[in-house]
Order: sequence, then C-alpha cells, then structure tokens
Amino acid sequence: MFSLKGKKALIVGIANRHSIAYGCAQALKEQGAELAITYLNAKAEPFVRPLAEELGAQIIAPLDVSDHGQIDALFDQITADWGALDILLHSIAYCPMEDLHGRVTDCSRAGFQVAMDISVGSFIHLTRKAEPLMPAGGTCMTVSYFGAEKVVENYNIMGPVKAALESVTKYMAAELGPKNISVHALSPGPLKTRAASGIAHFDALLEQAAERAPTHHLASIEDVGAYAAFLSSDAAQNVTGGVHYIDGGYHIVG
Repeated sequence: MFSLKGKKALIVGIANRHSIAYGCAQALKEQGAELAITYLNAKAEPFVRPLAEELGAQIIAPLDVSDHGQIDALFDQITADWGALDILLHSIAYCPMEDLHGRVTDCSRAGFQVAMDISVGSFIHLTRKAEPLMPAGGTCMTVSYFGAEKVVENYNIMGPVKAALESVTKYMAAELGPKNISVHALSPGPLKTRAASGIAHFDALLEQAAERAPTHHLASIEDVGAYAAFLSSDAAQNVTGGVHYIDGGYHIVG
C-alpha cells in the first residue's frame, strides 16, 4: 500500500533490540527507508552499533541531546552525506531516579528541568534542526504514554512531562503544517523496555494493562513500528498533530 523507498530517516533512542526505536527502525527499513541511527555514549555504543549495522544504517553517530555540539555535528553529517531528511523519530526520555520515584509534589527543581529538557526540549531542538532538511515535507515523531492524559500510579513526574511533550507535538504540527511537515506523538501502552524498567512496580502495570485492554494484548515494538512506518509514508501526508494510541484499546476503557 505504501513505500518509504528513498526516504531518509533519523532514529534517536535505540538502547537495545527491545527499544521502541528499534522496532520503528526495523519497520522503516523494511519499507525501504535509509537509516541514520544514534547512540547515547561510548557505554551504549557496543549495544547499539551492531543493531545499526544489521539494519544497514548509513550513518551511525553519537548523540547526547543535552550536548548542543553533538546535535550540530549530527546534522552537519546528515547534511553532508544526504543533503536532506524525510523522517525524524525521537524516542528518548529521562528523569533522575529519585525524582521519578517520588511524588510530583516533591519533584526537585533540578530534576524537573532535566526531565523536561531531555524528554521534551530535545524533540523541539531536533525538529528545528530537521526542518530545513525537509524542504519538500517530512514526518517528525515522538513517543508518549497514556500517563500524560490520566493519572497512572507510579508514573509520577513523567505524566506532566509527557503531557508537555504532547502539547509541543500539537503546536509544532500547527506551525510546520504549511511546509508539509507532519508531527506526531505515538502512544503505545506499557512496554517492557529499558527506560520503562525504572518505573516502580512496572511488572504490575504490565499485567493490569493487559487485563484492561479490550484486546487483552500489550502492544509490541513491531506494532509501534508499523504505525510509525505508515505515518512516515505519503499515504499519511494529510495526518498531523495527533496522539496515536497503539495500546489494544487500553485508553478507551474507564
């Protein structure tokens, strides 16, 4: 029904083969996209580089989004090697553990600032850098969670942070729509990823989600990837600004 052949995609957020970003990278590759894949630092590189090489990534580069120099260097390389970008997938979030495990009321100012900068601000920064490389249009995607909309036990400060991410998605979609650049938030149900493992009592959350979802199935990284591939295609060129639930219907059940 659609092809991503010739499209160039930047994937940010792969930590291992269980990462949502990895599922998305796989799906984009299967539909013909060319990939650029980043890894956080030297410690993460041995886990990410082999996956990037398996996927035939043409660009493999370090990216700590708190370092604006690394962001600039990455986009300089993309500009030099490709001259354009069609797809940006942002799948990163971070909060200091002591703030993540505490009440929202008790979140430190420093912890809140870090969580917002890494989880939300970086999506703005990367999209701003991607914009001039998308003169004919493109797709920018981030990853959210239902805890942005409703209070989810133990999700704590990441709920307000993800709510900000979803709001940023809508505002950037409105601003970039005239340039045919769509902006989306993918909202899968709970998935057993490395990032999610930091949430307290996460196994219980997984069980409850499977029970509650109408399909009684948790989403997989392949489910998220399939949706991301569709949104990246020309078939979805008139879709933008949405929070796309990929959760077996979890979000519709009261």
